[in-house]
Amino acid sequence: MMMSTASLLDRAETQSLTTATTRLRTMMAAVRVSFTWFGVQKSLTPQQKAQAAESFDAEGQFLSATKKLIDTKHPAFRAVTAIRGKIDQFWKGQSLPFPEPGVRLIKQDQLEPFARQIDDLRVELTDAVAELDRHFDELKRAARQRLGSLYNSDDYPATLEGLFEVAYDFPSVEPPGYLVALSPQLYEQEQARVSSRFEEAVRLAEEVFLGEFGRLVAHLSERLSGSNDDGTTKVFRDSAITNLTEFFQRFQQLNVRSNAQLDALVSEAQQIVRGVGPQQLRDSGSLRQRVTSDLTRVQSALDDLLVDRPRRRIVRGAVPREES
Repeated sequence: MMMSTASLLDRAETQSLTTATTRLRTMMAAVRVSFTWFGVQKSLTPQQKAQAAESFDAEGQFLSATKKLIDTKHPAFRAVTAIRGKIDQFWKGQSLPFPEPGVRLIKQDQLEPFARQIDDLRVELTDAVAELDRHFDELKRAARQRLGSLYNSDDYPATLEGLFEVAYDFPSVEPPGYLVALSPQLYEQEQARVSSRFEEAVRLAEEVFLGEFGRLVAHLSERLSGSNDDGTTKVFRDSAITNLTEFFQRFQQLNVRSNAQLDALVSEAQQIVRGVGPQQLRDSGSLRQRVTSDLTRVQSALDDLLVDRPRRRIVRGAVPREES
């Protein structure tokens, strides 16, 4: 009877994976975001490394050393890197991981809004780089003072414009159609390879959601429960609630429904905090206690789900996978 139950569970797991994989391939498209970025560090020449090594009585060939070309703490440079962070955060927030370097999966109905937002951020980046370029001479003068004899004007371009850019495209991750006529056997092999990668994408999405959800629930529970060791009340920031609410929205948008247990736990947590504001939790001890108790129950179930994951990996691992 035990073997029969295990067999039924494995069959349900396999069916769930197959359904989620099909859903992913049907509803999602691949998107790739790439950056062109001016390198702010440069390796020392062999002569410079040898000179630096002398002070340590070392050999230059065994010394690794670089110099920083500009001050990365300058507000204009930080503004440029902040926009890169916004682009990266937006891309990852709107997509799911895929087992191919630089590629993620986005819902097909979000392609145009995604492209518009990246285009807007690209304009912001261009403006920020133009502002940085206006400070470039100032940054080079400061570098000359700080680098001393290591300063080399040839390390610096005439302008920074065009050296910080972002691009995106939508690569095909499906087998090329022409293979059907050229070699049906190769086409079938490619179909199996792509299917395996989408199965891996389902597993990666599940892991990402499970990990983020667990961290958010644990953090909120910890902030709501009791006091610090010194008796003071723990600091509770609005973000502890808003981050969880944003997770619910992203989960609803991107979830491929591969794990019914995870879906149920997310739904339960959403019910627990629905209509509950940060200030209400600060003002009402009984509300804090109730929410903490309910979230602790969710967290315990999440822990059980994490323990169960090795068995799930064994079941899914039966499907051969090509390493990217």
